[in-house]
Amino acid sequence: MRAHLKIVTALLVGSLLLAGLAAGQAGRHSGTGEVGKERGMFLNVVATRADGSGERVTAKELALYDGGMEQTIQSFTPDPGPARIVILVDNSLGLRADVEKLQKATREFAYEIYEGDQVEVVGYDQNAEIVADWTDDAKKIEAALPEFRKRGEPHLYDALSAVLNDALGPFVGRNRKRVIVLVADGLDRGSRTHFDKIFNELLREDITVYALQIPDRTGGALRRDMLKPNQVIQKLTEGTGGRVLSVNEPRDAAKEICDELRKDRYILAYTPTSLPLYDARRLLIVPQEGIAVRHKLQQPGQ
Repeated sequence: MRAHLKIVTALLVGSLLLAGLAAGQAGRHSGTGEVGKERGMFLNVVATRADGSGERVTAKELALYDGGMEQTIQSFTPDPGPARIVILVDNSLGLRADVEKLQKATREFAYEIYEGDQVEVVGYDQNAEIVADWTDDAKKIEAALPEFRKRGEPHLYDALSAVLNDALGPFVGRNRKRVIVLVADGLDRGSRTHFDKIFNELLREDITVYALQIPDRTGGALRRDMLKPNQVIQKLTEGTGGRVLSVNEPRDAAKEICDELRKDRYILAYTPTSLPLYDARRLLIVPQEGIAVRHKLQQPGQ
């Protein structure tokens, strides 16, 4: 059963329904599944120079491998466009962070986003609820923060599914820069959605996950046939090209994420050759010395 966001105010329902009419396949290829018949693909990439010069990174300074085979990079262009950022906050009981810390971690993004960026705040326990709908108004976000509370169990994977379908889904094909900032410890208890399913959807849509990581409430206890919370955070961030930042320095974290999205993001275009689309494939970008890159690490199969 697909998870859905609960709307805190009735007026938000209409806007989501209208937005849901949008269509497209951002970040996806539209190949046939046969070797040699793939079409163009796009990858979101963060690229920086070690000297901090801000000089543009070029395609000539990179090598791309898809499924172990080197590919021809057709273009590598800066993407200074606006971002759609969902702040996904764990509201559950037992989280090792008080409500004030959750509010502060969220508030800082309201003051660090760039012109054109939009933020949506979603809190979750057993349900995912919109706390503040898409906005660039810091006062609106501030006014919504008292909605945070701590109760229930953390259905993290269901919440991620709801965000993908109902919050970021309407922007498929309209906005490549779609981001989730997770304020959580990574624990999931009771979701109907499985981790692998939601992880593959994030990869397929090329959505980047950042995390302001809260200490693990389980103390790293073994979980039978399940990922530990720290492993969940690591896989979500590293696998999608994001990273983990400190929840104890929320202003610095918000600034670094927003600066990176506006100044260091690129779009890489290429046409995969001689690769079966139905298999998951590892993606690897090898930069020249003095350049650091991050991107999703895998292209899921069809």
